[in-house]
Amino acid sequence: MLDRDGYRPNVGIILVNHRNEVFWGKRVREHSWQFPQGGIKRGETPEQAMYRELHEEVGLQPEHVRIIGRTREWLRYEVPTQWVRREWRGHYRGQKQIWFLLRLVGRDTDVHLRATDHPEFDAWRWHDYWIPLDSVIEFKRDVYRQALDELSRFLEEAQEPIRFLRQRPRARARALPSGVPGDADAPGAAAGNAPAKAPSPSGEPR
Repeated sequence: MLDRDGYRPNVGIILVNHRNEVFWGKRVREHSWQFPQGGIKRGETPEQAMYRELHEEVGLQPEHVRIIGRTREWLRYEVPTQWVRREWRGHYRGQKQIWFLLRLVGRDTDVHLRATDHPEFDAWRWHDYWIPLDSVIEFKRDVYRQALDELSRFLEEAQEPIRFLRQRPRARARALPSGVPGDADAPGAAAGNAPAKAPSPSGEPR
């Protein structure tokens, strides 16, 4: 689903723990790290898409998180031609995203990277909020900076006490076993009983 300007509607998720560290996911069988993100399906609101992607990619349910804030407007990035599938060239320009800032109120052990048959990440870790972006693919970096900048004010302004579910010691660089099957971006990839991810119009990381 593209808008009239050739951008695919999408959501991005910045998930923070009680130390305001961010969830950082390593893409399956790649050396790149990123925040969870994914396309908005026809008929979905950005919030509905966010909760779906949160479960598909991180394994969390709505009761495990609290929404702190979201970006006011769409943030856009263009995808270089070499990343765009041949049949979409000339039509697809990139992604436009609404970013959500979420607080984890569950436990680290609630994170489940294999919530679907086609996981997006094979490892994860907590990282300082102002994370260096050199491990993010270059054409996404400006949007990441914009999202982190805009959403940081919600952490600065938040003064109410946060109630957490039972906490466990935080985990570092948790990984899936080797041999995890494909990427959730693969065309026609199903997710068990979860809704199948729509094929991305490009070969770019989601």
